[in-house]
Amino acid sequence: MKILVIQMKMIGDVLTSSILFEALRKEFPEAELHYMIYSHTYPVVQNNPYIDRFIMPEKGQGLRTLIKNAKKEQYYAVIDVYCNLQTALITGLSGAKFRIAYSKSYTRPLCTHVFSREIEAHTTAGAAIEKRLRLISPLSDNLPREIKPKIYLEENEIKAARKKLENSGIDLSQNLFMIGALGSSEKKTYPLPYLAKLLDEIIETAPANLLFNYIPSQRHLVEKLYNLCHPATQEKIHLDIYGKSLREFLAITYHCDALIGNEGGSVNMAKALNIPTFAIFSPPLKKENWNIYDDGRRNVSVHLRDFEEQMFQDRSQKQLKKSWKQLYNAFKPDLVSSQLQSFLKINSK
Repeated sequence: MKILVIQMKMIGDVLTSSILFEALRKEFPEAELHYMIYSHTYPVVQNNPYIDRFIMPEKGQGLRTLIKNAKKEQYYAVIDVYCNLQTALITGLSGAKFRIAYSKSYTRPLCTHVFSREIEAHTTAGAAIEKRLRLISPLSDNLPREIKPKIYLEENEIKAARKKLENSGIDLSQNLFMIGALGSSEKKTYPLPYLAKLLDEIIETAPANLLFNYIPSQRHLVEKLYNLCHPATQEKIHLDIYGKSLREFLAITYHCDALIGNEGGSVNMAKALNIPTFAIFSPPLKKENWNIYDDGRRNVSVHLRDFEEQMFQDRSQKQLKKSWKQLYNAFKPDLVSSQLQSFLKINSK
């Protein structure tokens, strides 16, 4: 029996959807489990013991070929977590007995089972976890309601990252915080002057070394953030220490005491490494969609709506997206400060 899960999206989505394989493996130990993803997201599921095969379509690979290959595999079930038109066609025309997706106008005629994305979470796992696990409910009545995503690092990766940190003068007996300085876009990035103020507060409250999560093309932006910080904070920032690859970033984060900053893939990766997280959500986003395993202690999320509910009343999602700058401007560091202080008190050495 073969089962295919499709998640042709970003890193955080691919990592979160990998929970399906742990659930499926425990229920169907003899099944052959395949995962269709983009190649650049592979590092977050590398070494996952529950996945038998990765299918990573090459650039320019045609839809007809993907459908033909899916038919050839004779899947028992295809679970389309992504649900764009292309993946819906792969799922719907695969010939699988169970063709499962989220409910959309183009998935309903093609699939045997469809589910709404809108759910109310009943566990601390949150909606992102629960709605994914619900997708495999047609296959069994004996499936868990929650599973935490996991990243599988090798011992040599962990040792190499530790050596890199120590060779760079980092004392791992002191606090080491990874800072999610930048979101995936400007619309998902907490204003740099505001973040600089929070970094100053961190150094004043819980003396620590700070690393920034960034790629070389973003160097000018993290330097801008660095220059906005107080000199005492700048002394604790190590701009030259960063992951040259996604796996190296993961291995470095493994040695951190917390990840603090913009909500996004790095937050999900830190949670999967069991590293405490403090996530600042972009105001137009719905926090309840991605605040997985938030407990108010090891994993904390803050959203402007938590403090300024009136700014969101009678405004559509479209209106909120257009007003992202105004909303971010209102998301002052003072609103976040007390929760950040509590988080640091709990999660600092």
